[in-house]
Amino acid sequence: MTESEHDVALEDTDRLHGRSALVNNVKAAVALAGAVRSTLGPRGLDKMLVEDGGSTTITNDGVTVLETAKVEHPTARLLISTSSAQDRAARDGTTTTVILISELLQNALELVRSGVHPSIITNGYQIALEEALEEMERTSRVPQDESEIRAVVATSISGKVDSVVGRHLTGLAVEAAEALAGEEGGQDLERLRVKRLLIKDGGVLDSEVVHGLVLPKSRMDMASPADAVGGRIAIIDGGMESPELDLEASIEVTSADVLRGFHERSRERMREQVNLLASLDVDLLVVRDGISEDASTMLTDAGITAYRRYDREDLERLARITGSTMVRDSKRIKDEDIGTYSSRSERSYSGVKHTRIDGPEGGAVTVLIRGSSPSVREEVKRAFDDALGVAHRLSADSRVLPGGGATQTHLARHLRAFAPSQIGREQLAIEAFAAALEIVPRTLAENSGLDPIDEILELSAAQAASTKNGAWIGMDVVSGNKVRMDEAGVFDPLFVAHHALAGATEAANSVLRIDDVLWAKQDAQTPDWQSEMENQD
Repeated sequence: MTESEHDVALEDTDRLHGRSALVNNVKAAVALAGAVRSTLGPRGLDKMLVEDGGSTTITNDGVTVLETAKVEHPTARLLISTSSAQDRAARDGTTTTVILISELLQNALELVRSGVHPSIITNGYQIALEEALEEMERTSRVPQDESEIRAVVATSISGKVDSVVGRHLTGLAVEAAEALAGEEGGQDLERLRVKRLLIKDGGVLDSEVVHGLVLPKSRMDMASPADAVGGRIAIIDGGMESPELDLEASIEVTSADVLRGFHERSRERMREQVNLLASLDVDLLVVRDGISEDASTMLTDAGITAYRRYDREDLERLARITGSTMVRDSKRIKDEDIGTYSSRSERSYSGVKHTRIDGPEGGAVTVLIRGSSPSVREEVKRAFDDALGVAHRLSADSRVLPGGGATQTHLARHLRAFAPSQIGREQLAIEAFAAALEIVPRTLAENSGLDPIDEILELSAAQAASTKNGAWIGMDVVSGNKVRMDEAGVFDPLFVAHHALAGATEAANSVLRIDDVLWAKQDAQTPDWQSEMENQD
């Protein structure tokens, strides 16, 4: 194809090529990182997010800011997806991931302008990443006691809520995580097994963990007892209603006896289901769908208290704590499907009746989150989710690193010493990687009102001067002193730092490998395959 044919093929496309494409992508990354940079650390600032309808959200959570923002640039969306992946995997470190990507790309752009090829930079970044991850493994250690575990969780939400609320949420998160200890289900288990319920009554410090299931539900028939101590429970992943015809059809009834017989047969089928439950000594029934009025009366007469319209996730939690097995069809329920509950009670929160069901099996809890306003409750919920996610993952990998910028400063010093071991231009990329890591202590200093250059120099000098465990010396953002982070109780989980650094490097290398950015001016259209086939004939 000649050059003119190339031009014709791309006449409906905007194109950025080579360094221009990289500059454009780096600008997008820098702009996105600037939106969340001020939220980092215990003295980070909040963001007010205003939606189209005028509703506002005030938050310090980086991933919430990014996912709420309306972003069109593809590179910015790549950074947002990387931050979201960090949130799903580690529940912390989302802001760190974004600002690291931005700094890695800015440093790479300077190398490109100096004549270093992007492929060499990506190779150098990968070498630096592998060395940094190995050094993090060597620096990490296991918490010595329960207080250090709590300190790790508290560090993850510092800055998102005040210190008093943070300590309270830390205690709730550790208690909820302990209830899931030993459970199988992967890293997202805490999302499935812990019910978050927002309550208007009380303040944030009145929030509590309930080792049972609490839902804004009331029993269907008020004639049945509201409370019970112990019993057998059946869970139906369906309903107890007369089946309806799916087809558009009509039935002609010629006499009242025919209609009466029709309803009697329906009631008889329902009575058989109730009798089956009664024969299994069931006294509590919970269903996902509806329960007909006839079935409700029969259940009450049989001494069975019924609840309806439960979400499937709540049914799964209830099945876990009671040892029940969800059954799709109530006519096929068996004795081994029946579970047991230890207590059931109803009470009102904010004028709404709630039912609490406790089970002997454990493995699921409810967290009652209180607050003075909806925005406060939502922000407390986000902070609790992060604390719980970190606490739960610590049960699988409890190794920790020093916070306060200590880890990143130590890695930067280590990589600068490691760089000369490479004989090519990768040395430059490794040094650029080391410089990018210092964005974390620099941002912590900026958000705390300290001079970033002085703080980095003093922190690096303090680590170098220490003869033992210098890597654990970090920045006290309140006093500005350089202290041991384990003594100050400031820790970062190893899995958070590991995933943030690996994810940031992968995203930065993906952007560096982009040589062309093409924007089609026309909307995508469905090809006319029939016309093409006719032309070929």
